[in-house]
Amino acid sequence: MPAESTPGSGPRAWRRRRTPHDKRHSGLKAVAWTAAAVLVLGGAGAGYVYVRLNGNLTSIGIDRLLGTDRPEKAGNGSENFLVLGSDTRSGGNQRLGGGADDGSARSDAAMIVHVHEGHKKASVVSVPRDTVVDRPECTDAEGGTHSAANGVMFNSAYATGGAACAVKTVESMTDLRMDHYLEVDFTGFQKLVDELGGVEVTTTEDIDDPDSHLKLTAGTHRLDGEQALGLVRTRHGVGDGSDLGRIQLQQTLVRALVRQVKEVGLFTHPKKLYDIADTATRAVTTDSDLGSVNSLVSFADGLKGISPDSMHMVTMPVRYDPADPNRVLPQKEKARLVWDALKNDEPIPRAATTGTATGGAKGVVSAS
Repeated sequence: MPAESTPGSGPRAWRRRRTPHDKRHSGLKAVAWTAAAVLVLGGAGAGYVYVRLNGNLTSIGIDRLLGTDRPEKAGNGSENFLVLGSDTRSGGNQRLGGGADDGSARSDAAMIVHVHEGHKKASVVSVPRDTVVDRPECTDAEGGTHSAANGVMFNSAYATGGAACAVKTVESMTDLRMDHYLEVDFTGFQKLVDELGGVEVTTTEDIDDPDSHLKLTAGTHRLDGEQALGLVRTRHGVGDGSDLGRIQLQQTLVRALVRQVKEVGLFTHPKKLYDIADTATRAVTTDSDLGSVNSLVSFADGLKGISPDSMHMVTMPVRYDPADPNRVLPQKEKARLVWDALKNDEPIPRAATTGTATGGAKGVVSAS
């Protein structure tokens, strides 16, 4: 019997209460950690791990909320999923995210991940949160209907109608079916990086951003969780101060995280493996199709062949909004090249991302 939705309003209110049989999920590599924790600990311990990790999980019924009026699923074995970093302004996230503890939430980072046929490579397209878009009418988890709106910021979709509205907006923009949804919040991200022992990056110039509380000298650094979070949130410390520069830092950190997971040697350290799996399953929320440890195991197994070198990462083609320097507008013809390439399971053509706004942060930080 599914758990009842949490009463209240706002994105956090759509999530199911944590119960031993509830559904919640981890992200790309967290699935592998979860599976390995169950297998490595073995015996009676495996049963305990399964119940404990399964009880950590929280899910959102995206398919139920969006209904049948959606793009068709790909028939070639490729998959798309939307990954959001949530900028929640409550609880432990208030200190990390800044701002008032008003209980609101926004999508602070958004990536469309396309896993190509064969699951050996992936294309990742970051969507600037400040992109001006037309948001379609959508329904939230409590059945509330939110009217369509033209010319609004992309991250208003999540703030207005939560995960389902964010997915519907992305599908409307791209005409691509989002097969899965994953969301991670600030506190969970920070803890996960710390559990992994930090991530290593190299900066080519000093970074000093009081807004994100990040201060680094040029050189190689092993970032702890708080510093890594500061890096993915840095906006005024690099480039032109726009969201585009921050996206380039986020993409670099994703590569560094994937590399760190491979270097930690989790399979030979069962206790650390379990700690990371426990942190990951508490940190991330996804669609209900990935709502159990078994589902996560299967999902991870299909992604284990993807390495940092086989991930092609770009930003959705945009241009600066002449009416507002803090907004960007989609370059529709170039963006269509991106979406068509993913729909056809082809590489994103270079022409799609040349001559577009970049934020001026390229090369400032690299994954060591």
